[in-house]
Amino acid sequence: MIQDISFKRINKLAFPALIAGVAEPLLSTTDLAIVGNINHNATESIAAIGIVGAFLSMLIWVFGQARSSISSIISQYIGADKLSEVKNLPAQAIAIILVTSLVILGITYPFAKEIFQFYNASDSILDYAIEYYKIRVFGFPFTLFVIAVFGTFRGLQNTMYPMLIAIIGTIVNIVLDVIFVYGIEGYIPAMNITGAAYASVIAQIVMALVSVYLLLTKTEISLKFELPFNKEIPKFINMMLNLFVRTIALNLALYFATSYAVSYGKEYIAAYTIGFNIWLMGAFMIDGYSSAGNILSGKLLGAKAYSSLLKLGNNLLLYGFVFGVFLAIIGFVFYDFIGRIFTQEQAVLEHFYNTFWIILIMQPICAIAFIYDGMFKGMGEMKYLRNLLLISTAVIFIPVLLFFDSLDYKLHAIWIAFYAWIIARALPLILKFRNTFLSHSQND
Repeated sequence: MIQDISFKRINKLAFPALIAGVAEPLLSTTDLAIVGNINHNATESIAAIGIVGAFLSMLIWVFGQARSSISSIISQYIGADKLSEVKNLPAQAIAIILVTSLVILGITYPFAKEIFQFYNASDSILDYAIEYYKIRVFGFPFTLFVIAVFGTFRGLQNTMYPMLIAIIGTIVNIVLDVIFVYGIEGYIPAMNITGAAYASVIAQIVMALVSVYLLLTKTEISLKFELPFNKEIPKFINMMLNLFVRTIALNLALYFATSYAVSYGKEYIAAYTIGFNIWLMGAFMIDGYSSAGNILSGKLLGAKAYSSLLKLGNNLLLYGFVFGVFLAIIGFVFYDFIGRIFTQEQAVLEHFYNTFWIILIMQPICAIAFIYDGMFKGMGEMKYLRNLLLISTAVIFIPVLLFFDSLDYKLHAIWIAFYAWIIARALPLILKFRNTFLSHSQND
């Protein structure tokens, strides 16, 4: 079978995935940009959104790994030309994820205060965080549903529909953010941070409805839950468990970063929140190529096309590095402008500008790490990814953060630790991939 891994094919998958990827963090970034320009307690509101965003990101990244697991299984079956054997898997996987999300919602909702105190939030920041979370959390099940549907589409080698869904959700969120946060005089009162929360939840519901429509009308996949469970469900659960442990390690790093930023003061956590959301935006943009790698690597592995798989890895390494350099250049060109999109507070901007350059120079390495991360997920190598992130967090991120924090580097300590962490994730993935498939490709 001829496998198309041309630049055109990769970009045909990557570009829609890039748009869809940017739309996901844009929900929180839009909240930040709009709330950051309100007249009442803007800095405290940004800080609250940042803390809640860190916690919600933890939940979404832990349970949203269903996307990678579903995509990996379906793409490998497509490569082996056996899709009919897993047509009922997405509905079963989605049911498992939704039940779990409702349990998490029920557990976390009454303990919102304790959760955000754990993040060192206090006073008005704590009050805003609780208020924002107790609305935003109701969008959590809808978010996980959409993520699982995205995984199904990716497994089917389709990134166009996720892009369409994401664009619709983003437009709804931006429009409602402006209306609810600032209000419409004489019609809708300004709701400030709560308005941003309502806008996000409604956008997530709209995305879920569009996802259902497209999956049922444009594919052969059914959302009807049927027993017995598909034979690949144990593999799906095993992948999820490995990614669950992996994501705990990831979120341990995010917790340490957020907690330390909060402890430095409200201007620091506000500046960190802006920087983190921009970094996240870059990560999701790079996710376009990561998604292409995820989709194609699973299919090529299923087809046992090892030479093509090795070539794909080499191509994506180059494309990702160049794209990362491009993002860094754009960031440096619009350095001052980017900060002022989110806030006009001079103290916050000063801390942001002092560290933004670190975020930018790590973009090429981030691109490589995220792309190979996607490829390993596509190949079902969840155990290796789990172990690598556990080691990177425990041996690299936390010690580097503690060392530079002891030197009073503050936000610099956080971003230097993230840079070292990304390098520690990227290099082993490249070496493992090449060592594994160089030998396989010689016998291909």
